[in-house]
Amino acid sequence: MSHNAPHTPVLLKEVIEGFKGVRDGVFIDCTLGYAGHSFKILEKYPHLQLIGIDRDDEALNFSTKRLEPFANRVKLLKGSFSKQLKEVDFSSVSALLADFGVSSLQLDKKERGFSFESPTLDMRMDQDSNFSAYDLINTYSQEMLEQIFREYGEVKEPKRVAKAIVEARKKRAIASSKELSQLIAKHTKTKSKIHPATLYFQAIRIEVNRELEEIIELLNILEEKQPKGAIIALITFHSLEDRLVKQRFRKWAKRCICPANSIRCSCGNNNNLGIELNRKPIVASKEEVSNNLRSRSAKLRLFRFND
Repeated sequence: MSHNAPHTPVLLKEVIEGFKGVRDGVFIDCTLGYAGHSFKILEKYPHLQLIGIDRDDEALNFSTKRLEPFANRVKLLKGSFSKQLKEVDFSSVSALLADFGVSSLQLDKKERGFSFESPTLDMRMDQDSNFSAYDLINTYSQEMLEQIFREYGEVKEPKRVAKAIVEARKKRAIASSKELSQLIAKHTKTKSKIHPATLYFQAIRIEVNRELEEIIELLNILEEKQPKGAIIALITFHSLEDRLVKQRFRKWAKRCICPANSIRCSCGNNNNLGIELNRKPIVASKEEVSNNLRSRSAKLRLFRFND
């Protein structure tokens, strides 16, 4: 079995470096994908056991074979990490990784519906899910479309595109990502170099896969479990994700929780759950960006819980 995956893991060196000094125990990869990160981490840290989680059957099947050299150290789980993590015993967890990006294979495989040229309108990370981009685009009201485009795509004028979608589907259902991307391009004024449908597709994908809810639930679970001494590495790809991680890490690292108007500290100044290992996010090097363009928006934040 080749150790090469159809997906280049972003910030791989930085993630491995971030886990330096990790203690014996279980490493959880919440977004296993094609095991690009996990393979190298198992190779680098022979004292770690892996629990790998993914929603995608194709990714799990590939990773099962790819990780055969470490078979006795690996357990793979199918489903969303928000659900699977609730069943995990965190007492032996020493490291956790989540890479919130869509894999290259999902983006490049036209039948998955993520690409602008796709003949389908799907975008499900879990192919067993009963809700797809087709359902969203053809059933959401104009107001609901505007809301997700504004909140998840952070587009400034979502009304024009939302209205165009509603008008177009009155004639016939919008059935492909290609048709949708062309419709968006036709009704979007942009001088940006990126495809005019990029942010709209981002918003649709986030809604279909409940991506932000998943991140919030992950952070809630970690806050509840507080695995002793565990290093947490989270990779985000847009400002909405990064903001959630940054704000939560800052909250966890806060020593003083007295009201802002307090004259002096009375809480003990020792309420932090751990420390941020990097105040500023780690980003891809110029070399990595030149080799893997999708890494240009990746940001890595690291946190270590108290022992």
